[in-house]
Amino acid sequence: MTDDESRLLVEAIQEHSGITLATNSGFFLERRLSSRLDALGLSSYLDYYQYLRYDPSGPREMEELVERITTHETYLFREQYQLEAFSEEIMPALAKRLERQQRIQVWSAGCSTGEEVYTIAMLLLESGLFRGWNIRVMGSDISRKVLATARAAVYGENSFRTTSPALRRKYFVEANGRWTVRDDVRALCSFGQLNLISTERFRVLGPQDVIFCRNVLMYLSQESRHNVVEAFYDRLTPGGYLLLGHSESLLNVTTRFDLAHLQKDLVYRKPPTATEPSSY
Repeated sequence: MTDDESRLLVEAIQEHSGITLATNSGFFLERRLSSRLDALGLSSYLDYYQYLRYDPSGPREMEELVERITTHETYLFREQYQLEAFSEEIMPALAKRLERQQRIQVWSAGCSTGEEVYTIAMLLLESGLFRGWNIRVMGSDISRKVLATARAAVYGENSFRTTSPALRRKYFVEANGRWTVRDDVRALCSFGQLNLISTERFRVLGPQDVIFCRNVLMYLSQESRHNVVEAFYDRLTPGGYLLLGHSESLLNVTTRFDLAHLQKDLVYRKPPTATEPSSY
């Protein structure tokens, strides 16, 4: 792959998904995409770029490209300290604030194969704070393939590396060495394909009380990160929370969020309305 071919592909990827790669990513792209040239009968990466841009099947191929360059590493109950902050501090605050409407909505943006969505649903059930409430946990991802896995809700041993045996027995059904999420947990959850830089589409999700977007923003360009974070703010209800990955922060992103200093984590909060007291 020539430097020019690498640059063109990097620009096309960023334009489509907001994902930013170094302009010298030729070797990485070649390793991930060489089989696509063979499959499409193309002789160069310039031809591949032209295919992405101008062939009627280009948009579908761009989805395949993004699938091949993104990482989908995840597992149940990941980043335990943050989940403890969610359970011990955020959920009680939300239960009090939302008591009148008895409805809570949580969005996992960039949910990969769904473990985070089911983790959130299990934590909401475990808390006992939302019995009889309308609970909705939504997962979105740019990849249709990982969403198919998420909807199937069947996981192997690798997904349980930090899950207690008690929770596994309580919320999963085992068959032939694979574990399926229990139906009552799955009933709280839904999944949809969404490219995060298509922020105008966020409106269809409705208002959210918590947004998890962990280890996603770090892959986006500065401009895309800003636009996505601002759109998250607009989706959150007043007093709602944004939880990022442990290696991410909004320090370099101009934002309307307040920084909430919890006992076990730092998270971002949309300021409450003037009539509602701030808990943190």
